Amino acid sequence: MPKVSVIIPNYNHAQFLEQRIQSVLDQTYQDFEIIYLDDASTDNSNEVFAKFANNSRIRAIYNQTNSGSPFKQWNKGIRLAQGEYIWIAESDDYADRRLLAELVDKLDNNPTVGLAYCLSWFIDERDRSIFNSKDLLYFPDKERWEKDFVNNGIDECSKYLIFENIIHNASAVLIRRSIYEKVGYADESLRLCGDWLLWVKMLLVSDIAFIAETLNYYRAHSETVRYEASRNGVFAEESYQIVRYILANIDCPKEVVEQVCETRIHRWLKIMFSKNEKTSWERQYKIYKVASTVDSKLNFRLTKKIIKKLLVNV
Repeated sequence: MPKVSVIIPNYNHAQFLEQRIQSVLDQTYQDFEIIYLDDASTDNSNEVFAKFANNSRIRAIYNQTNSGSPFKQWNKGIRLAQGEYIWIAESDDYADRRLLAELVDKLDNNPTVGLAYCLSWFIDERDRSIFNSKDLLYFPDKERWEKDFVNNGIDECSKYLIFENIIHNASAVLIRRSIYEKVGYADESLRLCGDWLLWVKMLLVSDIAFIAETLNYYRAHSETVRYEASRNGVFAEESYQIVRYILANIDCPKEVVEQVCETRIHRWLKIMFSKNEKTSWERQYKIYKVASTVDSKLNFRLTKKIIKKLLVNV
C-alpha cells in the first residue's frame, strides 16, 4: 500500500496537465499512487492524459458531467485513496522534485501534525514567476515564515487563519488522511473558501508544520474559479463564514476580534466601490447578512466608512 495518495483533479487544464503529472512522477520520494480525476473536461485533456494512461501507478476516473465544485473532487479522491498521506496536486500547478520528500518527512517526524505545507511561487501561464506566497503574509511577525516551524493548530487559527487563508494553494500541502476524515471532509457547499475552512477544521484537532522553502508553483491566471469568484463577491461572503466558524470554536481576545472585523469590512468595501468588480446587490446583501453575525458593530463601521469614502470623492 502506498504511503502517499496524489490526487490530481482536472478540469480543462490540458495545456498544463503534462507538466503537472510529470512533476509528480519525477519526485525524489516515490512511494505514492496517483488518482487522476477529470471533471468532464471539454478541452483536449483526455488526449494529453493518454500519454500516461498505461502507467500502472495511475488510476483515472472520468466524470460524465461536471461536478461544479473542486471540493467534491477532493472528497471523491480521498474516498478512493489508499495512502496515509494525501497530496491534492491541482492540475494547473507543478512542483519541485523535493516537495514530497520534505513534506513527508515533516509528517513522519511530527505525529500530532495534521498538515504540512511549503512556500509557493505564483506563476503565470508561461511559467514566469510573479511573486512568492510569503509576500502575501501581512503580519507584524511575518519573519516567522523565514524558517521551518511546527505550531499548535488552535494557536495558528486564532493568530493567523482568522485573518486570512495563509495557505494559499492546496498543491503546497501534504495532509494526514486520518485528520481529513476525522473533520468530515471538505465543505462542498463553498465555492472558493472550502480549502480555508478545511485547514481550520483540521487545525482545531491537530498541529501544523511549515517548510520555508519554495517547492510549489501555483498557477495564477484569469481563467481560475478563484479569480472569477473573488470578482463577484463570493470570497467576501465566504470569508465571513470562515471567521464566524473560528469564533464559534475558539475563544479569541476582544482586540483580535475587533482587528479581524476591521480587516474584513475594509476588504468588503474595497470590492463594493471597485469599478472592476461586478458584485450584485443580492450578493452584497448576502455579505451583509453573514457579516452581521460576526461583527456586532457592523452598521456603525459601514456608516463611518461609507461616509468617509463619499467625503473623499466630493
